Amino acid sequence: QVQLVESGGGLVLAGGSLRLSCAASGGKSAMGWFRQGGGKAREFVASITWTGDKKYYADFVKGRFTISRDNAKNTVYLQMNSLKPEDTAVYYCAFGIVANSKADFWGQGTQVTVSS
Repeated sequence: QVQLVESGGGLVLAGGSLRLSCAASGGKSAMGWFRQGGGKAREFVASITWTGDKKYYADFVKGRFTISRDNAKNTVYLQMNSLKPEDTAVYYCAFGIVANSKADFWGQGTQVTVSS
């Protein structure tokens, strides 16, 4: 069992930035972020391999969001810039991501609200 603890969500004006963090209790695996908002199903946002050599992004965040990780701290980050109101959602950290569509473990979620 892997525990994931997220932080960094909040309220920001459109065009602003936030950085999400997710600390894992252990293990070695691909990690990343999904989000759910606006009455939609949960959707993939970004992921990073254990070694950090490969990163994947949803088209709607390319050029705005950056995923990174610090394995010494078992932590993955999501730097979100140029935020838009449509980025408003609950963001979930994921561990053991498969095909950027499912994961073995999930965090509790952190709310990101972007106001116009």
